[in-house]
Amino acid sequence: MTHPTADLSAGMAPELTMEQFRHIAAMLRDRTGIVLADGAQKFVVARLAKRLRRLGHRGFDVYLSLVTSPAGAGEFDLMIDALTTNTTRFFREPGHFDFLASRVLPRLIRKAREGGRVRFWSAACSSGEEPYSLAATILEAFPDAALYDVRILATDINREMLCRAEAGLYDIQAGRDLTPALRAALFDPSEDEGQAAIRPELRALITFRYMNFMEPWPVTGPFDVIFCRNAAIYMDTATQQKLWADFERVLDAEGTLFIGHSERIGSSLSHRLELVAPTAYRRPMTRIAPTSLAV
Repeated sequence: MTHPTADLSAGMAPELTMEQFRHIAAMLRDRTGIVLADGAQKFVVARLAKRLRRLGHRGFDVYLSLVTSPAGAGEFDLMIDALTTNTTRFFREPGHFDFLASRVLPRLIRKAREGGRVRFWSAACSSGEEPYSLAATILEAFPDAALYDVRILATDINREMLCRAEAGLYDIQAGRDLTPALRAALFDPSEDEGQAAIRPELRALITFRYMNFMEPWPVTGPFDVIFCRNAAIYMDTATQQKLWADFERVLDAEGTLFIGHSERIGSSLSHRLELVAPTAYRRPMTRIAPTSLAV
């Protein structure tokens, strides 16, 4: 058994007791709504061992004392970053983008050309692949979108991922499974030291912001399109249902909400969000409200 005060520099993982794990799990749930299964101790150790090494801590007892102290607020945020999952890729779940292009964008293009305000929200944008895919889809159908009041808000709880997203630089192998046409729609033709840069026209449409679903929302909508995919699967049922209801409240009267293919909106919200395509929903009620976060 590895002793909690083992030398981490030697590559030995620190021991995480069940009590310590439950403490971390409770903090993560309270801060983000994310629920860790009882068998996730190895995941927590793997994600946090690097932080302990960097700080010179030999065990989780000292680390927990830090993150629960006023002086450890910054490290608490870094702990949350380390424990949040950020699996994503360009044009993930492509059926959503096909539905957006064929069934949603034609109306929104007309709305924009008639002087209307059009807003998209990538609510759990991770390292940016989703909002950039969204921007590429918009510009393919609406090349002069930048001349109109069309914007994308991209938010996430992980500050490190947001920095990566805003930089718009990806490994040259990013999107290698895409068609040449989709790669051309996303990336600037020039390559720099093995990196692929997002086209400036796409970046110009997007505003990146930090946001935690569990805190008061800095947005009130209305949004014409909301993408929140594969974020709620890590939450308990009650938190999921509250999240869907919160999205419904900021959705335009004719807006569309896209969720992950493994996620479901419960029957308690079926009168407020109607299924119109696989994991795509629309709100039948009419409610218009101003936005409090300029995008």
